[in-house]
Amino acid sequence: MVKIAESWRPVLADEFEKPYFQRLIAFVKGEYATTTVYPPGPQIFHAFDACPFGQVRVVILGQDPYHGKNQAHGLAFSVNEGIRTPPSLHNVFKELQADLPGTPPPPNGNLDRWARQGVLLLNATLTVRAGEPGSHQKKGWEEFTDAVIRKVSEGKEHVVFILWGAYAQKKAELIDESKHLILKAAHPSPYAADRGFFGSQPFSKTNAWLQEKGMAPIEW
Repeated sequence: MVKIAESWRPVLADEFEKPYFQRLIAFVKGEYATTTVYPPGPQIFHAFDACPFGQVRVVILGQDPYHGKNQAHGLAFSVNEGIRTPPSLHNVFKELQADLPGTPPPPNGNLDRWARQGVLLLNATLTVRAGEPGSHQKKGWEEFTDAVIRKVSEGKEHVVFILWGAYAQKKAELIDESKHLILKAAHPSPYAADRGFFGSQPFSKTNAWLQEKGMAPIEW
């Protein structure tokens, strides 16, 4: 049985039974048994554990978990407390301060505080070999996380989907834009942030939408 939060089980039950997912789990188990893989096994589905389906109000899409020691813990863009803030996350925080002046500086790079408020921090691929970015791509994770995006789109109302960079923006086709808000911008990585990420105001736009729909804003 997949160790995932109870609230997500009925939503994703049909995915767990599909042949691609069975192959994926067999591959992932083999990788954990023979090499160093991140995040630690119990944290593979941490994004779902930290953000129950019924509470999802925002989805932020990442691509791959961090592949350095002690960094990844199952939330896109997030790192464990005590770990230096990676460049992309540093730029996310920089935009946050510019977008919502007066927001207290983040205490660390652990984004559990966002997840607990209904922000699903979803990577397209949920595992990676140590030191080998992209090593678990095209093994089945993308099919699973595409299904997650579709199910959130179909089963929820008024969710904000934040798509940073070309890879994430391709996922827009999975989302019903007639009932959800899609925010697109450049990726926050140092290579792209100056080309449309800085100044994109995702945090204030998200909160404005949520409040317009009668929901509480996120305390970013």
